[in-house]
Amino acid sequence: MRKVFVKTNNVKKFITMMNNLQNRPEGVPGMGLVYGEPGLGKTQTVNWWAFKNDALLIRCNQQMSSRWLLSEILDNMGEIPSYTTSDCFNQVIKNLILKPQVLMVDEIEYLTIDSRSVETLRDIHDRTNVPLVLIGMTSAKSRLKKFKHLYDRLSEIIKFEMFSKEDIKLIVKELSEVEMTDCAIKYIYTYIKRFRQIVKLLNKAELFAKSNGLNSIDEILLKEVMKNEAETIEINQDTKDI
Repeated sequence: MRKVFVKTNNVKKFITMMNNLQNRPEGVPGMGLVYGEPGLGKTQTVNWWAFKNDALLIRCNQQMSSRWLLSEILDNMGEIPSYTTSDCFNQVIKNLILKPQVLMVDEIEYLTIDSRSVETLRDIHDRTNVPLVLIGMTSAKSRLKKFKHLYDRLSEIIKFEMFSKEDIKLIVKELSEVEMTDCAIKYIYTYIKRFRQIVKLLNKAELFAKSNGLNSIDEILLKEVMKNEAETIEINQDTKDI
């Protein structure tokens, strides 16, 4: 399989959002929210963008306090956290003013348990004006609505949607080194819904094709691959012919 980053419709929406946040007019808040079901490429997209643009990317954990959050941010900056929470906060502010960087916070729903952590993020944005992007699962949007002062600052909100048929075609075309017929692509679109599972299936199909001297995979052969890998490839529960 080719090691490339595929720009699906979700990725294109994300890129547009980031451009809007970075080039927003004076007075427009610079906070954004990305949410959606797991397996649609949120993590891969955020990792890709953060690496290319030297962004600070923090992943939250259960029971993460505001002190813990600030320490993680400082660690990403290459700084040693101060002893007190207030000093850590001031460190973060000073560094972001001297060197503005986009701050991205993944698994944001973990922070909604503790209002102080959420409010800390809002304060960082207000004091530094750097773009702040929150990333989470489907529940993230409704959970953040409880924090009105923060939610009102979300000028960009996008939801990662299920892959379209055109997305599936693009993923197959750019990742697979073995050609897949239209009927095989349609089959993937019908029964495989998550990016990780699509990649796993493409890899298995490639190995099957190469070991059997095949230049392409059609629907019949794809079904055979999926039968052999039924325990490792998650498919739609409504599939009747596998």
